[in-house]
Amino acid sequence: MKKINPISFTKGLWRILTGKPRIPPSLQNNQLLTTILNRRSVRSFSNQKIPDDVFNAILEAGRLAPSTVNLQTWTFGVFTPSQWKDIFGGSIPFKANKAIMILGDNYRIKQAEISFPTSPLIEYTIAVMNASLAAMNMNIAAEALGISSVMLSETGRSGLLDMAYIKDKLSLPDNVFPLMTMVFGYARAAYPPMPPKFPMNQIIFSSQYPVPDRKVMDDWVAQMMSGYKASHLNSSFESQLEVYKTKIASAEDNLKKMIFNSPE
Repeated sequence: MKKINPISFTKGLWRILTGKPRIPPSLQNNQLLTTILNRRSVRSFSNQKIPDDVFNAILEAGRLAPSTVNLQTWTFGVFTPSQWKDIFGGSIPFKANKAIMILGDNYRIKQAEISFPTSPLIEYTIAVMNASLAAMNMNIAAEALGISSVMLSETGRSGLLDMAYIKDKLSLPDNVFPLMTMVFGYARAAYPPMPPKFPMNQIIFSSQYPVPDRKVMDDWVAQMMSGYKASHLNSSFESQLEVYKTKIASAEDNLKKMIFNSPE
């Protein structure tokens, strides 16, 4: 990956700061659409507690999410700050008020004698797909209720990249695996700007898969590097990618052992 120069850094940062969701004028007053498009990942929370009824409504949104054949291949680990500290030895990441760990769960349906033993990859993928839909349902429900959140897969050893650690800490049975943790609270400050997104013409097609535009990809990378540097003065996007590469390699080995019963 090329190093970013000062001019590219400035341009990338400017595009992030001026980026806006595209809401058609005829839908400007649609409250649900506005909530979805203005949602942002928040990493700074106030000390205000989330009322129990509000948090229970968020969980209910997860419970009622769609799933393949209504298998509901998910389980939610729910933690207060004290519960998180007792189990993991520290604060909920970003000192959020609540945490929900989303687990892919094929163990429960196996107890109902529903399984696909000859298709472990598809079985695993279905669980990931279903649990992710539940996670997004909770994410949007929280936003609609004035609660901010951020989805974590690595920060605080909270997701897929630390599955062996979490399996041990939570005594997870085989066929239950952590995907992510969402942490919730009231935002301490104004929402951050919209992160760099691919333009619509790069992510849709109607006939044949389009060849990605290299200039667009380079521009996106430059924005990613600029945004990361602006928010992490002592680090860089490149160095964080190296951290992910190492953890992903380890998680890959653990996944093969835990889900697919592979020795490697």
